[in-house]
Amino acid sequence: MRTTLLSLIIGATLLAPAAQAKLDDATAQAIQAAMQHEKRDANNKARDIYRKPMEVLDFLGFKQDMTVVEMWPAGGWYTEVLAPALKDHGQYYAAHYSLNPSRSYQRRYLGQFLQMVSDTKRFGDVKVTTFELPDALEVAPPGSADMVLTFRNVHNWMGSSHNDLAFKAMFAALKPGGTLGVVDHQWDNPAEPNPGNGYITTQSVIDAATAAGFEFVAESQVLDNPKDTKDYAKGVWTLPPSLTLGDKDKDKYLAIGESDRFVLKFKKP
Repeated sequence: MRTTLLSLIIGATLLAPAAQAKLDDATAQAIQAAMQHEKRDANNKARDIYRKPMEVLDFLGFKQDMTVVEMWPAGGWYTEVLAPALKDHGQYYAAHYSLNPSRSYQRRYLGQFLQMVSDTKRFGDVKVTTFELPDALEVAPPGSADMVLTFRNVHNWMGSSHNDLAFKAMFAALKPGGTLGVVDHQWDNPAEPNPGNGYITTQSVIDAATAAGFEFVAESQVLDNPKDTKDYAKGVWTLPPSLTLGDKDKDKYLAIGESDRFVLKFKKP
């Protein structure tokens, strides 16, 4: 989507209205308070420079009185921002891994997550549901959510023959007019990448979302990272925070930073 003059012109047109969006003061203050909370994980705070939650949520139209579903929140990086910001006036749903997932790290993340959100004073009444393809698909009561968010998960679903069910589940949870926000590792070439390297094209996500009934609204480039060369032996996990190669060329990968990412906004008609 970024490799031709026509694409750039279209992108500029789509981005112009979104750039005019502005968080209301109460929502901005709620997000800022969550980001600065004394109990927020220090490693999570250190990643704000790459993940830019304030800018991402602004682009997507987040408000503190919404009902918001986060798909597969894993250890809860965004939960530490979203749930406290929503606890007084909105509702946060965590569509998490199953109790008996196929991968051991998912069980570990779920356990850590449940322990974290047990602090109701900080997180409020977090609703934890199960999302597992192809059977556990009701991530929130149908038609109840104002916004569904998924951060760096779609590249996993793309490798599944049930990817269409993921988008249908998100569509079902949303109210008419509701927003779907998708963040993932950006692959720039028209040809699909090696499915094991963690990158995906924006077009593949747009195709999957529109096939499920969504309308594409806009793309933000707030998470662009031109230093990301995307040619690593261990895929995107070579970069921080994973640093799969350990100390090998660690300074090089730290200098690159986290991956080049797209932020896509869709609407349920």
